[in-house]
Amino acid sequence: MDSTPDTSETKSPKGFAAIWPIILITALFFFWGMANNLNDILIPQFKKTFTLTDFQSGLVQSAFYMGYFLLALPAGFFMRKFGYKAVVITGLCLFALGALLFYPAAEIRQYNWFLAALFVIASGLAFLETSANPLMTILGDEKHAAFRLNLAQAFNPLGSLVGLWIGQTFILSGIEKLDAADFVREAKAVQTPYLIIGAVILLWAVLVIFTKFPRAATVNTHDADEAKLTTGQALGGLLKHKHFLMGVVAQFFYVGAQVGVWSYTIRYAQSEIGITDKAAASYVIAALILFAIGRFIGTGLLRFVPATKLLGVFAVINIALTGYAATAGGQYGLYAMVGCSLFMSIMFPTIFATSVRGLGPLTKTGASFLVMSIIGGAALTAVMGKVSDMSHIKTAIFVPLLCFVVIALYGLGSKSAKVDMTKSH
Repeated sequence: MDSTPDTSETKSPKGFAAIWPIILITALFFFWGMANNLNDILIPQFKKTFTLTDFQSGLVQSAFYMGYFLLALPAGFFMRKFGYKAVVITGLCLFALGALLFYPAAEIRQYNWFLAALFVIASGLAFLETSANPLMTILGDEKHAAFRLNLAQAFNPLGSLVGLWIGQTFILSGIEKLDAADFVREAKAVQTPYLIIGAVILLWAVLVIFTKFPRAATVNTHDADEAKLTTGQALGGLLKHKHFLMGVVAQFFYVGAQVGVWSYTIRYAQSEIGITDKAAASYVIAALILFAIGRFIGTGLLRFVPATKLLGVFAVINIALTGYAATAGGQYGLYAMVGCSLFMSIMFPTIFATSVRGLGPLTKTGASFLVMSIIGGAALTAVMGKVSDMSHIKTAIFVPLLCFVVIALYGLGSKSAKVDMTKSH
């Protein structure tokens, strides 16, 4: 690809031509929300289809978030060299490829092939998430950048809910005991949804390719000061910022807690109140609704309460909720699991914003490491699965409890600050 700007895109689009790129990029927030939360459906689906342990089924998240971990820094480099638009196109193509790989994986009924497909999807999402937030800020008047970004982020939980609905309606059958014919059908249940997703994502890539974007979206995006830094200088500079290092650790444990709680809510419901996977998916949908509500409530509270203090208080509440879920169990334990999402809502953006505060020319490099820290979703979900296999699904909830302890220490131990909540996961 050539980083030289296209002369046809040197003038800023007007009218609908200016709105259309915003629509295309806003949809990305919807798409990755859908992809992320479809994993919560795939875990119980693959567990019964391939007769897996909880640890083995949890590898769905491990493969997925490993893609984020390994591609975050390359995506940042690619973005600085070729511009935002090229990164978006690359991300969409990888996303579509991973979705289409579900078809051969289901045909040969190999779990490892599904894990590889999920890795490819996440690799694409790493490119999309690295580019979409900053890209939204330049697609229009700078005065309205925060509004555009917040509007786009509102579509993320909507995508999550649609992903769960697709999984509950078209993938989960509600059949718990399978015979020989059922195993084949259950494996192939993912084919049509993911083929459609792959086709839509490919279409979106084509639309982006043929859409004129503002010049700033297609040229080298290096910050002059950051461009002067070598990789060694950037890393050395980041190591001097204690609050940033603590933030990376807190983000690792937050994503581990979020992914772990959502991934095993269906499993918890099946174990504790004896319902089918299809019925249990409704509790994950309820959790996502609370998560969306929490974002609005939390953002409002941040106008009056210092960000790190609110983060710490919400983490303490979730320590209590996960503690109850891990010890009491039953219907009320399940309610506690679902209730965690209300208080998780502000955690990712708050940790992100407070971690990069004051980094100056190190901000872009620091942001890449914060994206990499979501490997916690892979590592700690696998730990939860292992604990569940060795003991009980209830006991596994102590893992996110410990995660919330780390987050509480970060929030309550940090200097209070009000932050701009325009960056989100």
